Amino acid sequence: MKRLLPICLSLLTLAAACSVEPGEPVDHSTVQSNLPPVPVPANDPLTEEKVELGRRLFYDTRLSVDGTVSCASCHRQEAAFADAGRQTSVGVRGQFGNRNSPMIVNSAYQPYFFWDGRAQTLEEQALAAFLSKTEMAADTVAVAALLRSADYRDRWMAAFGDTTVSMLMAMRAISAFERTLISANSPYDRYVRGDGTAMTASQKRGMSLFFSNRSMCSNCHGGPNFTDHSFRNVGLFRHYFDRGRYSVTKDPDDEALFKTPTLRNIALTPPYMAGGDSDDGELWTLEAVVEHYDKGGFKFHNQDDRVRKLSLTPEQKADLVAFMHALTDSTVLTNPRFAKP
Repeated sequence: MKRLLPICLSLLTLAAACSVEPGEPVDHSTVQSNLPPVPVPANDPLTEEKVELGRRLFYDTRLSVDGTVSCASCHRQEAAFADAGRQTSVGVRGQFGNRNSPMIVNSAYQPYFFWDGRAQTLEEQALAAFLSKTEMAADTVAVAALLRSADYRDRWMAAFGDTTVSMLMAMRAISAFERTLISANSPYDRYVRGDGTAMTASQKRGMSLFFSNRSMCSNCHGGPNFTDHSFRNVGLFRHYFDRGRYSVTKDPDDEALFKTPTLRNIALTPPYMAGGDSDDGELWTLEAVVEHYDKGGFKFHNQDDRVRKLSLTPEQKADLVAFMHALTDSTVLTNPRFAKP
């Protein structure tokens, strides 16, 4: 896939970035939280017009070859823009992928995309899904005609100041919208901003355990977005048919390593563990995830050495789960700026 992207760009004969950027850049990172400012490409500032165009494209199933799948089909607002409730995501013609689509809230902060990290920008990720035969399988000629139609012509001009249409520019608009999907108003956020009543006693105990050397949870799920963006194996299986990061790098040291996800809104996004593809569905709950780590996982040659038997008490397990619930930002589910137009 990593070699496919430049070829696809060449075949589509994508236009260069426009020199005209109408509208004043807008700051979508003003939520008061412990998150840093949203990183935005210097040559591609966010504007209200571009974000609104991207929102409409994000929800438009006509971008897929059979008119059944949009970006929002696998990244649903009611599931914190994840594909909760499915072991593997479903694309055009009812085809099943081999992984569950990850949550894209706060994806503006990520240096890699997909569970194996094969895309390095939001634009690359969007284009890869757009062209994938099992995801959207887009007919680029038909999509270009749609973007030139009355449905989009004026909005395209407002966003880019040019009638030139390219798939890369469409992906830039979608990515602009995705960069506004910021989650930073959970009980945990309110607590660290000074509201001592925002979390329960159990959640506070769970927070202390989460950030302790006893659990070492924060060694991988650290930082303001609760991820170190690295690739790890956590002993989910003894054998992996999905080879994870290795499929990108071909490095034996990357065998069955998967990207560490953010834990923000984690209570809303089962199944867990890069697809949750265990046959018995044992990782469909946060309680099951905690049990997995408490037991130390299944031994695998590339397993991270921080995954080891914890022997937590029932109360400690419950407190960890309670803390992860404190990372839920319900405003993401109801924000009209994120909703389908």
